[in-house]
Amino acid sequence: MQAVIRSLVLADGWWRLLIAMLAGALAALALAPLNLFFVMFISVPVLVLLLDGAVGASRSGKVRRFRPAFGVGWAWGFGYFAAGLWWTGAALLVDGDRFAVFLPLAVAVLPAGLAIFTGLATGIARMLWPSGWRRIVALAIALALADYARGHVLTGFPWNLLGHTLGVDPILMQGASVVGVYGLGFLAILIYGAPAALMAGSRGGPAYVSTMLAVLVGLVGFGVWRLSGDGPGTHADIQLRIMQPRLGQLERFEPEVRAGILQRYFALSSGATRPRADPSAAATPPSVEGIDLLIWPESAFPYLLADQPGALPAIAEFLPPGTTLVTGGDRAEPPAAGETRRRYYNSLYAIADDGQIAATYDKVHLVPFGEYLPFQPLLESWGLRQITGQIGGFSSGQGLMTLSVPGLPSFAPLICYEVIFPAKAVAPDQRPQWIVNVTNDMWFGVTSGPYQHLAQTRMRAVEEGLPIVRAANSGISAVIDAHGRIVASLPLDSVGILDADLPRALPPTLMAQWGDWGFLSLVGFAFFAFLTRIKKEVRTPGLT
Repeated sequence: MQAVIRSLVLADGWWRLLIAMLAGALAALALAPLNLFFVMFISVPVLVLLLDGAVGASRSGKVRRFRPAFGVGWAWGFGYFAAGLWWTGAALLVDGDRFAVFLPLAVAVLPAGLAIFTGLATGIARMLWPSGWRRIVALAIALALADYARGHVLTGFPWNLLGHTLGVDPILMQGASVVGVYGLGFLAILIYGAPAALMAGSRGGPAYVSTMLAVLVGLVGFGVWRLSGDGPGTHADIQLRIMQPRLGQLERFEPEVRAGILQRYFALSSGATRPRADPSAAATPPSVEGIDLLIWPESAFPYLLADQPGALPAIAEFLPPGTTLVTGGDRAEPPAAGETRRRYYNSLYAIADDGQIAATYDKVHLVPFGEYLPFQPLLESWGLRQITGQIGGFSSGQGLMTLSVPGLPSFAPLICYEVIFPAKAVAPDQRPQWIVNVTNDMWFGVTSGPYQHLAQTRMRAVEEGLPIVRAANSGISAVIDAHGRIVASLPLDSVGILDADLPRALPPTLMAQWGDWGFLSLVGFAFFAFLTRIKKEVRTPGLT
């Protein structure tokens, strides 16, 4: 073991970067769908040991440590993001004739850009690098803040945050109700880095490991306590049904599919195509009678719903009295003053049983390069389009909101990508009783992407203390309770319907009340304590 430790500390040049990249790729195994969180007890200590030896020869002092440490952190981050986000390239292959040329952008340039945050974190941490176990605290603070920055800079991309490696099951996930997924990420690095504290050879190593073991036991105990009891129950008087059509991105625009898409949805929603558990039993007549809420996924229609003649009357004829349809669908508004193009929105509709649109929500957090292009007019003049192909791109909605529809508890609508943003799931001062998330993960096929998306949706439920009903075109559709537990679901890449009672909300969590301030306070306190402890310490590089 000492030989291995020494070889990692003394690794240099490209060899050191390769080891870091492989360690980062190993860390991605802790993410959904594998959830092998124990690999982090290898990946993070390897990162610490590589940083111990990351000292340049050309300069002195702190700058001498920054450059090689940045390289180690960037390589680790590149491995982590490349292995965790490889599936993003699948979206470019849906319409491969147009977008396959940009495949390197998704599978290489995106991870390389995200890894800059990791590199800056390790570089700064290495400049403060104290001896023994305290260097793990420095790394945890820096990486947690880097994750936070990644979730906010340039509209943010908080996908596969480090906290998701710890919150892999409902018990460990409950800590997010207090400090959110960013706070779980901070605790995760502290815990995962514990083996490196023993390798440091300092007197404080065993005490640090014991402390982190106590933190882990505390997280488990808190989770068990929070999940004990019967929970808030369900709205037994509200029966919901999710329709999962598994309709291909290009398939829905084929003339015969486009013309019959509503009838296809009606048949599936009514249960006409639902497999029977007992083929010998008498068939139940297809119907949506008794269903209070029917949910269809994001962008369900190959046309603008409100502009399609006969669409809303057909829906009114299909819906029985008392049933509300919530569905994704694109929307357009006339050109604003001084503009020549209509504005298009990725929207959610609530449609009453008489076919009237009871409420509308426009997606706020759009996907860069998927739903819009930075510098849209300029890039369009060069012949470029975002993946959705909409000329002019989609416009962003005015803000998060809570919708009130007769007969239903108030709900917060989130469309696809919006559900991944911590502390941005519900409108301020408008707490709903549940969240509906319509999405279309068909872009990513049968890959790890839809599983990761579901994992992040579950984390939002824990943070907010709100149940989430998720309708996905190709899966994974699910009903998630306010503790983040999956009550019912439909498998990925399947067609079907899912019936369930609507779960009830919990009282507002600390995360719901404080937002990111709980996480920032935790890291701020740790940083203050860190500086206080090392104020008089002589900082020397390497293992001491």
